[in-house]
Amino acid sequence: MPAPASITDAHASGAPAYVELCAMSNFSFLRGASHPEELVARAAELGLSAIAIADRNSLAGVVRAHVALRELKRAQAEGGRVRVRGQVRIDASSRQEIAPQAGLAPAGRLPRLIVGARLVLEDSAVEWMALPMDRAAYARLSRLLSVGKLRAGKGECRLTRADLEEWGEGMVLIALPPDVLVSTSSDHHGSVGSARPEGWAQERPLHGGGPCAARAGARAGAMPEILEHNLEDLSDFQTLARRFPGQVYLGAAPRYDGHDRARLATLATLAQRAGLPIVAVGDVILHHASRRRLADVLTCIRAGLTIDAIGTHALPNAERRLKPPAQMERLFRTHPAAIRRTLEIAARCTFSLDELSYEYPDEITGTEPPQTRLERLTTEGLRRRFPDGTPQATLEKVEKELRIIARLGFAAYFLTVHDIVAFARSQGILCQGRGSAANSVICYALGITEVAPDTISMVFERFMSEARGEPPDIDVDFEHERREEVIQHIYEKYGRHRAGLTATVIHFRTRAAIREVGKVMGLSADMIAAIAGLQWGWSARPPGEDQLRELGLDPTDRRLSQTMALIAEIIGFPRHLSQHVGGFVITRGRLDELCPIENAAMEGRTVIEWDKDDIDALGILKVDVLSLGMLTCIRKGFDLIARHGGPHYTLENLPREDPRVYDMLCAADAIGVFQVESRAQLNFLPRMRPRCFYDLVIEVAIVRPGPIQGGMVHPYINRRQGKEKVNLPSTDLKAVLERTLGVPLFQEQAMQIAVVAAGFTPEEADRLRRSLATFKRMGTIGTFRDRFLAGMAERGYEPAFAEACFAQIEGFGEYGFPESHAASFALLVYASAWMKRHHPAAFACALLNSQPMGFY
Repeated sequence: MPAPASITDAHASGAPAYVELCAMSNFSFLRGASHPEELVARAAELGLSAIAIADRNSLAGVVRAHVALRELKRAQAEGGRVRVRGQVRIDASSRQEIAPQAGLAPAGRLPRLIVGARLVLEDSAVEWMALPMDRAAYARLSRLLSVGKLRAGKGECRLTRADLEEWGEGMVLIALPPDVLVSTSSDHHGSVGSARPEGWAQERPLHGGGPCAARAGARAGAMPEILEHNLEDLSDFQTLARRFPGQVYLGAAPRYDGHDRARLATLATLAQRAGLPIVAVGDVILHHASRRRLADVLTCIRAGLTIDAIGTHALPNAERRLKPPAQMERLFRTHPAAIRRTLEIAARCTFSLDELSYEYPDEITGTEPPQTRLERLTTEGLRRRFPDGTPQATLEKVEKELRIIARLGFAAYFLTVHDIVAFARSQGILCQGRGSAANSVICYALGITEVAPDTISMVFERFMSEARGEPPDIDVDFEHERREEVIQHIYEKYGRHRAGLTATVIHFRTRAAIREVGKVMGLSADMIAAIAGLQWGWSARPPGEDQLRELGLDPTDRRLSQTMALIAEIIGFPRHLSQHVGGFVITRGRLDELCPIENAAMEGRTVIEWDKDDIDALGILKVDVLSLGMLTCIRKGFDLIARHGGPHYTLENLPREDPRVYDMLCAADAIGVFQVESRAQLNFLPRMRPRCFYDLVIEVAIVRPGPIQGGMVHPYINRRQGKEKVNLPSTDLKAVLERTLGVPLFQEQAMQIAVVAAGFTPEEADRLRRSLATFKRMGTIGTFRDRFLAGMAERGYEPAFAEACFAQIEGFGEYGFPESHAASFALLVYASAWMKRHHPAAFACALLNSQPMGFY
């Protein structure tokens, strides 16, 4: 096939003449040894014009690569040489910080990302690189992977050659044959043993990268033969070539064992006999040679081996790394056409993840436009919420929210959440929205949340912003015993081809990394337990040398030092995919044409491959269908009260501000009460002495490790008890800080301080709020410092006070708690406390009947 003009011209002008079409990231779990972000950054550094990220039966890692390139372009536009870092993530189940990974990219031309998957077929020893050339082919690849995953168990994929023939249209298909090397001498066959390859201190980890890895059996110096019968029958290649003319290639990867010239000549001959073009591939699993040992460790973990027993399963060298074009041209100097074809293929694969057009379903609106229906339901909801008339301030907030929703086109999203909540209530399932959605009056009018506009200082930009342009995030809690009914209703209403739970990437956290790597490296069980016991909190770093010495260990010991270095490298690596606690993605068209769908471990659930950060990056909306045990308890308690002749209570009509409830809480009689039954809360309640609902909002937020470490608790409680004077620095800040006695306790207050005292726009304040959560790990909050201090100086604040104010926000940023979230939880605190005070028998019975709930 002749090269496109642009490719030919580029080659003639001396541009890089090679593109890497076969790179596998660490989202080929326990196989690839580099993050997707590292691969694209390294490709940029090496001057590659494109790179294909293709994981094993998966598209799980491509969004990370796409986002990394987007960030590189953004940073590069600001000038100079930039350092790209993998995004810091927090594992929600453990609150463990996942360490970022770094790579260096030059200020020159950045590579283009080619999206693909490495298909492993059940009935073939050949693996296939599938690279979609356009959006339609990407949809077929995603559906092909979904077919294979849905016919298998969690984490598995069962595909056959027939599946590839059915779905392969529009994809470049590169066959990766298994190079089985057979020694010319019959006594040269190797096996897994305890031989220790050079380069390791006493041991070396295991690789196992797949069929393109050199297999055991060839002793150095013995001339191997690639036996034709170890490749597939050539008719298999020819069948696919006839089915997809011009799309099928035979991949050739050097093995660096001294016999590549003969190997490539043999492959070229086989390709000619099959009528296929040969194309050069690097079969990459490392972005840099330094990851060779980690690649071996990952294989050991996967195969259940130790370094001492790795033998010939180890990587023979570090050549499965990204290489510069000149080096690949030299390796394939006798087959230059194989190098040229990489450019031809790259030119044909024009698909980008930017082409994914997400459309939210709108069938629930019928013939009525979504925005019109939302406005009508909001008006009806306001009449119900405010029978005596809606306050003018609330009407102004509603008008602003509707305007922003209309501009961003999110009306259908709000209607979907409203529909889910309406279904739950029609089935008698208690539910309540929480989180940033409590900053929306529309969510209150629609009955999604129960937090009234006058309860908290609503900051709509905390929930949704025109400048940010990102989808809103509405979390709704349902009774933990009946949430599955809601989940299955969503599947039934939209179909499993249009609805799926998002994934959660389970990473190697520090303790798990210590255990897994320690076992591979042959450390004793008691030593592993002792080292793991040194780790606590959110740290993403292994124990230091001083800590090891405290255990009586020698950190300079070669094996131990290698182990600790490997632990540091593996922290943050993806271990496997799990399902999100309740995040649903729902689409107007086929979801399986957007992202592959697979079975979850739990029967009746299906999950997409991408997690929350991935779908956020692509502008895909999700609805969080969460569970809460206390909602089950409250609903059962309400039912018991009604069954025994009492009123029919709901969260909406529950008697409010009952002083007897607050008397009970002040006496620390709170066992069983939501959020305030821990020992710390029971000690704090008599000091806090809550007397109104907003006191409960503060109670929920302040007795947490963050505010305690951030030095907020003592100033607040001293001021509340009159031991310290309340300091409100200005009239403007009075409205922001008065309710919390001059101590900023909530993220929303940090945003308001920036707006009121420093002249930030609400959108700028939202960016500040986002920086608060990550500044210690990402260093982003410093960019706001000069802007903040200058703004306060312009408004007449003393420099010392401005410095102190920013320092307070900066110190508080690591620990800030959303006021909207605290208010949603405070309502359940009051409801459970009210029931305990007035209907203790019903409450105790409901509490017992709702176990397990995970409380004290």
